[in-house]
Amino acid sequence: MSALHIKKGSTRHSAYNLRPTFSDVQERHTLAVLVENEPGVLARVIGLFAGRGYNIESLTVAEVDHTGHLSRITIVTKGTPQVIEQIKAQLGRIVTVREVHDLTVEGTTVERELAIFKVSGEGEKRVEALRLADIFRANVVDSTLTSFVFEITGAPDKIDAFADLMRPLGLVEVARTGVAALLRGD
Repeated sequence: MSALHIKKGSTRHSAYNLRPTFSDVQERHTLAVLVENEPGVLARVIGLFAGRGYNIESLTVAEVDHTGHLSRITIVTKGTPQVIEQIKAQLGRIVTVREVHDLTVEGTTVERELAIFKVSGEGEKRVEALRLADIFRANVVDSTLTSFVFEITGAPDKIDAFADLMRPLGLVEVARTGVAALLRGD
């Protein structure tokens, strides 16, 4: 008889998967949370993350339904699949939370961010900053003899790439709005 090549923790005849289902892989997830627009709601949501040691990479909040007094909180976070599931479950238990959507799991998303960059420089660096801004479709919203303020919108990766190119040219300051995201299609 030939030897059976069975993975440790399971048998060929078992109806149960005895292998561990947890993972150590950190995944980036975008969560959309629809909440009642009341004082203290954002503090409760943020407190959930802080109290359990979860990190928030990006956070945007705005009222989306004036008559229904609803706001949408878009949170970008990283964690193992088990941590993400735990975050979603705990968010759903907050009384003022109406809906929790994991946009990363539910489908393809459109993510956009607005950023403003102040770049200081003269001579060739100034010309190069303007050339790169044109390539990235960044708008000049303020200009002096020694600096520019650029406005750029796009995916977070595009914003990061623009920042990396502006650093050697005299990047002074950056302000970013955080990610706003929606599911694509129907």
